Amino acid sequence: MSRRVELLALLLGDTLATALAAAVVLRGPAAWDWVPEPGGSAALGVALLVAGWLVLFSFSGLYGERYAGGRLDELVALLKVVVFGTLVLLFGYALDRVAPDALRQAMAVYGGAVFALVGAERLAIRGLQRALVVRGYGRHRAVVVGWSDRVETLYHDLASYPAAGIEVVGAIRLKPAVTEPAFAGDVPRPAGDDGGGVVERPSPGGDVLPAGAVEVTAAGAPEAGVAELPRLIDCLGVRDVLIALGSDDHATLDAVLRVCDGRPVTLKLVPDFYAAIGGMARTEHTYGIPLIEVLPEPIPVWERRTKRIVDVVASAVALVAGLPLWLALGALVRLTSPGGAIYRQERVGRDGRPFTMLKFRTMVDGAERETGPVWAGRGDARVTPVGRWLRRFRLDEAPQLWNVLVGQMSLVGPRPERPYFVRQLAEQVPLYSRRHRVHPGLTGLAQVKWRRDADIEDVRQKLKYDLFYIENMSLQMDATILFQTVRTALLGRGH
Repeated sequence: MSRRVELLALLLGDTLATALAAAVVLRGPAAWDWVPEPGGSAALGVALLVAGWLVLFSFSGLYGERYAGGRLDELVALLKVVVFGTLVLLFGYALDRVAPDALRQAMAVYGGAVFALVGAERLAIRGLQRALVVRGYGRHRAVVVGWSDRVETLYHDLASYPAAGIEVVGAIRLKPAVTEPAFAGDVPRPAGDDGGGVVERPSPGGDVLPAGAVEVTAAGAPEAGVAELPRLIDCLGVRDVLIALGSDDHATLDAVLRVCDGRPVTLKLVPDFYAAIGGMARTEHTYGIPLIEVLPEPIPVWERRTKRIVDVVASAVALVAGLPLWLALGALVRLTSPGGAIYRQERVGRDGRPFTMLKFRTMVDGAERETGPVWAGRGDARVTPVGRWLRRFRLDEAPQLWNVLVGQMSLVGPRPERPYFVRQLAEQVPLYSRRHRVHPGLTGLAQVKWRRDADIEDVRQKLKYDLFYIENMSLQMDATILFQTVRTALLGRGH
């Protein structure tokens, strides 16, 4: 089933299961004095319980994609959530209304009913999902990158486990132009970078890859073959990139990471590459096939959900409460220089998706009409007097609260850059595109720790802060960055 159908089925199933659990307890022998009497108020109480469970399941990651996850692991995660939820009810709602013994009995019955019914419902959905995957529905499209014999071995392994839910639709085969004598089990390696080339062809199928799969062969030039990877990802709708290299192919791995950074794909390696990537990965078994996921989600699900709630609430409150100020600033911009009050500019967001970022115009109208995209330097003559004042107090970025509200940005994250500069910087600065793993921010660690981008060296320094934030992001760090940003704005130290 598709991801949308999976999520809808889980939500509907969990709603019915938790509602039934409440109905069972209401009609059971346990005396729940704290539960409203049957009728309209009881229906409201059941609805609130169901809504509470759905929110708790969401914050606990139970609605994350588990197309190849173990059902036992999901039941264990569900058990932890149910225990936590029943304890919240036990200590937070009914302590002063029911005798302790009766309350514990009621909670045991209710918690057991929720776990049994939700667990049974999810097992049924996962069983159906697995049956559909085995029949070819809802599989992840994947491209394999690696040495020729390893590509074939990995494909045959995946073909032996259809329940893994991975469909190989393409491959980048790396073939050595010159090979060294090899012992049994060794994989030939190129003796140099000279010679070879890149050839693309559809696979004939049979014993190699499935018929119609796109194959790109790079003989003696691994980086040239890897350069074709972004095009294959976009054209074939790829969701997984499987890397079948050797333990000493660091340069090729770096090339794969560089071209895939910022794209909505997961990277998985065969296990023998673990030593090359250190702590950047976690081990994953896909129905018997051991793979290693590279660059997993940098923040727990509950923190990611909370971060989004904070973004929505804070941006909505700031937009509404500050509406008179925003209108006054917009009028001030319009009256003091020709042109519109709001400046719209295309920026690159999460997973490399472009979006239109808003801000109060701080430069003369058409500032880049003749020069094209250029960085703004200190004392830039294009900045208007009002614009310079807005930048000093960081007020020019207030319209980006709308970008935060609609989910294009977050309050805290790496600052988004224009596509023109992203293409240049991705080639010049290693790991630059890794910034696109998270939503860009209204402010960020690099903004409070480093000055504006004046040259390529500034970009390198700010990237260090961005990567540190991505690998260590938390709600506590966000709060610290927001506090420092507010202090900078109030003191008029913005650029």
